[in-house]
Amino acid sequence: MQYYNNILETIGNTPLVKLNHICKDVKALVLAKIETTNPGNSVKDRMAVQMIEDAEADGRLKPGGTIIEGTSGNTGMGLALVAIIKGYKLICVLSDKQSKEKMDILRAVGAEVHVCPTNVPPDDPRSYYSVSAKLADTTPNSWYVNQYDNPSNAKAHYLSTAPEIWEQTGGKITHFVVGVGTGGTISGVGKYLKEKNPNIKLWGIDTYGSVFKKYHETGIFDDNEIYPYITEGIGEDILPKNVNFDIIDKFEKVTDKDAAVWQRKIAKEEGIFVGNSAGSAIKGLLQLKDELTEDDVVVVLFHDHGSRYVGKMFNDDWMRERGFLDEEKTNGLDLIEDHAGKHLVTVSQDDPISQAILLMNQYEISQIPVAGDGDFVGSLTDNQLFSKLCENPALKELPVKHIMEAAFPIVKGETSISDISKLFQDGAKAVLVNYEKDKYHIITQQDMIKAIA
Repeated sequence: MQYYNNILETIGNTPLVKLNHICKDVKALVLAKIETTNPGNSVKDRMAVQMIEDAEADGRLKPGGTIIEGTSGNTGMGLALVAIIKGYKLICVLSDKQSKEKMDILRAVGAEVHVCPTNVPPDDPRSYYSVSAKLADTTPNSWYVNQYDNPSNAKAHYLSTAPEIWEQTGGKITHFVVGVGTGGTISGVGKYLKEKNPNIKLWGIDTYGSVFKKYHETGIFDDNEIYPYITEGIGEDILPKNVNFDIIDKFEKVTDKDAAVWQRKIAKEEGIFVGNSAGSAIKGLLQLKDELTEDDVVVVLFHDHGSRYVGKMFNDDWMRERGFLDEEKTNGLDLIEDHAGKHLVTVSQDDPISQAILLMNQYEISQIPVAGDGDFVGSLTDNQLFSKLCENPALKELPVKHIMEAAFPIVKGETSISDISKLFQDGAKAVLVNYEKDKYHIITQQDMIKAIA
């Protein structure tokens, strides 16, 4: 009989698969290391086992203990599998930008899940770094994994992922491409490959809003590089000790939109259902394709499974709301499609200006049509209101008609985007679309930017 003694023995020996369609314009042979065949469906299973076994060996993790970790979801899943087999409790701390699927999966395998806000600094007590550390301090018989600075993270990839890649390519690999988050994968794999052949190039894929690329190129940790981003699993607003910048040859940034779009392309064009960082990795590779030759053998690592993104990047509505779907927009009806289900917010010419301000704040809009006598008779914009109220704050109790500007232009639903663009170029702050009898909706400058971008 052939069988494994437990699920952990199935980790590793993941396949290397040639990419035939999405990389057709790349001269090199491009091979994907598909880490989704690990039992936890991600590359993180490898280091989860290594980190726990090393902590057991030196006494940091004791029998019956509680494992605590801040995670984007995949490390948590790997830790959960090991915790189940070895009899530990697990507490996972995630940021609220992570997909609901990741949170639900962790709970399904017995983890206690804490969710923290994304848009706070790392040292903020609400951040998932700080919450993880505090839980470790206050939970008896616990061990804080800290995958960012834990050397067992990179060690796992040096001992398992890298040797597999070397053997599977027969030592012919010339480039290794991977998204960088904790840094364990690129640093562990890279160290092994560079020892085998110092000429092998390591390309780390970064995201906008992360500090890695600029720090690697200049040695400067620039706070101005840090801002919220959607891409999951890569990029950081800290410098994890596991990122070995010295052996990484290049970082390449990829936008949130491109990461999502190319994640979907991998599924549709290669039949490989993988996660968000895979989209980043492929797009980053394509951005650098002119540096490759026909003699090159590129291995790009696909971190995790697409099932963890069904409610986000694989959901058309979610993509459409963020302007990530490249749907051709040709007329006024196309421009209002994203918000056609919402009612048009208006204010009467006889309402006090304070009521218009209240509505604009309530609905988070920067312009509002003014109605009167069964028609649209004027408009208000936030810039105009600000200017007028700075001159005379008492104006806010007067009727809107005292400061309103000309009414927004009105077009039909079939009016072309080209004609609508001309109205904005002529100074219109917004345009109204008459899409049914007596029914109107608003086109904003932001709608136009989304259509053009």
